[in-house]
Amino acid sequence: MISRIRRLLRDELRGNTVLSAAAFRTVLIDALRKFNPRYLWHNPVLLLTELGAALTTLIALVEPFVGGARPSGGTVLPPGFTWALAIGFWVCLFTATLAESIAEGRGRAQTASLRQAANSTVARRIRGYDQGRDRAAHSATVELIDSHALVAGDVVIVEAGDVVPADGEVLWGAAEIDESEFTGHAGAVIREAGGDRTAVIGGTRNLSDRLVVRIHASYETSAFERTIQLASKSRRQKAPIEVAFSALLTSFSLSFVIVALTLNSVVSPVAPPVSIPVLIALVVCLIPTEIAALMSVTGIAGMSQLLRKGVLVTSAKSLETAGEITTVLLDKTGTVTQGNRSAVEFLPLPGITSEELARYASLSSIADPTPEGASIVRLAGALGSVLGPAPPDTIPVVFSAVSRISGIDLSDGTKIRKGAASAVAAWLKHQGTQPQRHVIDELHERTREIASAGGTPLIVAVKPADGPGRALGAIDLQDVVKPTVPKRIRALQALGIRTVMVTGDHQLTAKAISEEAGIDEYVGDSTPEDKLALIVREQSQGHLVAMSGDGINDAPALAQADIGIAMNTATSAAKQSANMIILDDDPAHLVDIIDVGRRQMATRGALMTFNLANDLVRYLTLFPALFVGVFPGLAALNLLQLHSPASAILSTVIFSSLVMVILIPLALIGVPYRSTEPRADLTRNLIVNGLSGLLVPIIGIKLIDLVVSALPGY
Repeated sequence: MISRIRRLLRDELRGNTVLSAAAFRTVLIDALRKFNPRYLWHNPVLLLTELGAALTTLIALVEPFVGGARPSGGTVLPPGFTWALAIGFWVCLFTATLAESIAEGRGRAQTASLRQAANSTVARRIRGYDQGRDRAAHSATVELIDSHALVAGDVVIVEAGDVVPADGEVLWGAAEIDESEFTGHAGAVIREAGGDRTAVIGGTRNLSDRLVVRIHASYETSAFERTIQLASKSRRQKAPIEVAFSALLTSFSLSFVIVALTLNSVVSPVAPPVSIPVLIALVVCLIPTEIAALMSVTGIAGMSQLLRKGVLVTSAKSLETAGEITTVLLDKTGTVTQGNRSAVEFLPLPGITSEELARYASLSSIADPTPEGASIVRLAGALGSVLGPAPPDTIPVVFSAVSRISGIDLSDGTKIRKGAASAVAAWLKHQGTQPQRHVIDELHERTREIASAGGTPLIVAVKPADGPGRALGAIDLQDVVKPTVPKRIRALQALGIRTVMVTGDHQLTAKAISEEAGIDEYVGDSTPEDKLALIVREQSQGHLVAMSGDGINDAPALAQADIGIAMNTATSAAKQSANMIILDDDPAHLVDIIDVGRRQMATRGALMTFNLANDLVRYLTLFPALFVGVFPGLAALNLLQLHSPASAILSTVIFSSLVMVILIPLALIGVPYRSTEPRADLTRNLIVNGLSGLLVPIIGIKLIDLVVSALPGY
């Protein structure tokens, strides 16, 4: 266990951004700023500590004018004891606020270079962009404005060498984009209009060609900026579990306050009163200060860890939920597979030549801007069917997730469509042509052959202006599983996570891809409504669902899921619906997300167990010291053999301040977990953290007492 923690600490220090001297000074000043009662009002436990420190300081100031410190519980206290307690309380509060300031400081340091990359730049905004008539914006009027002044819906031109001014989606063009500042991966990526590679990030650089980009988020509302605000600002909104813990800790603290307020009344018949500073020490040492201070630190640290791994977290609640996920739904294209499907073969029906199928397939795709459409035109050209630009007066039919069909209407009335087999069959029927049984059987055979090999079948059909419609054959589109997916799927399964792939592709295609990736279950021929219904059904059965997707059709499912995870290349609709964004498009980070979420849960459980065990020891050191001056028999409860009542109280206060220094690295790094069995994790937590929570204060308070006892009067 110790070696595992040591290894995690080493890896964390290697991966973390180290605070510079200037940054550390900022952290110290920020910790002092958090003494503001208006800030601490949202953390009642720390506010209670500050009130106790302020009251003790006031008493220390007044004591010289009223004859010195009063005895406490029959024990005469040494000179300066009240001042020593006051200083101890302030140090305790400082270490508590320092914990959150360090976490926020690390977040600021970690994102400093990213903030620099996202600095204001000049944007070329188009006035009155007409996507229909001038898609490339060659004739458009352009104005130069500050990138931070852009709003969602603005359309800009990004020339080669320009910095992308804000998050957006490519409407026209294709270019190499340098995203290394954000993803941490060297090398350029292709971003192009249509398909699954349209999203661009503000602050990245266009290396090659001209792009027309529609902005989908202003600077303040971009996913990146929201993540930085969550990770590095003190006024972040608390996650639900933090609110619940805060209420629990407040109630727990109030019980000790009530004990302190009523203690003297209860013991007044048999013992002199305990002094106010000692009562405050009782409260400060026993209330769960460590948990109250470090609860938010674990959340900030978790977001920081994921940001370092290339995952933007835009919701604190989603990171908490990640540790409890039981089912992961994966979209196929762009998540499990590379996403750039290419046509590799034309499979005509009997009576149809390959040349005829290739010609109509290329005609159906000549106005299709997607990578799949371009690959069909290229394959047809390689077979000798070379077409020029789309003929005049043609009407392109754009693909939609609902219709699952696209194509073109020619000026002579001929209609050509390509799409899923069921969608094309429905279109032919709608055109007044019911495909014959043997044709349907042949189509099923073609689609089965393609899908069984892991490809995506597209059926091509034509409806002449003066004749019946007919199916011509199938196009074989091939996609490949991302190389990191199978290993990470196995890692998810090792964590007890069930994986399900959902796709609009054919059932056989879904089956082949899921088997290759090692995914537990698959659902093919899914519409957006089907994906949404699947998530609702899983949730109704008590499962917590994470959904990973990147298309417009995934947006409803991403919004419904307990965690919505979008790839960086996702459409703006998918990104806005998700609460986590994977910058480098690698679904392997799904394991990182769940790992960090579970580590956060384990860390909070460890801190809670450790603190409760600490409280037990601190109670045993404080209780005998309260009335040993009146009841000498209480000395038998002095199990640590502390030197004197004053030494025992001051040593406990000092330990309460120093223990935070020990716990801050633990909260920032997180504790390891090894089992998927909650009962085993709970047992291990109680044994390891409970025992260490007993041993650390026993050793620490005793060592501090040896030093304090050397002071005059103690």
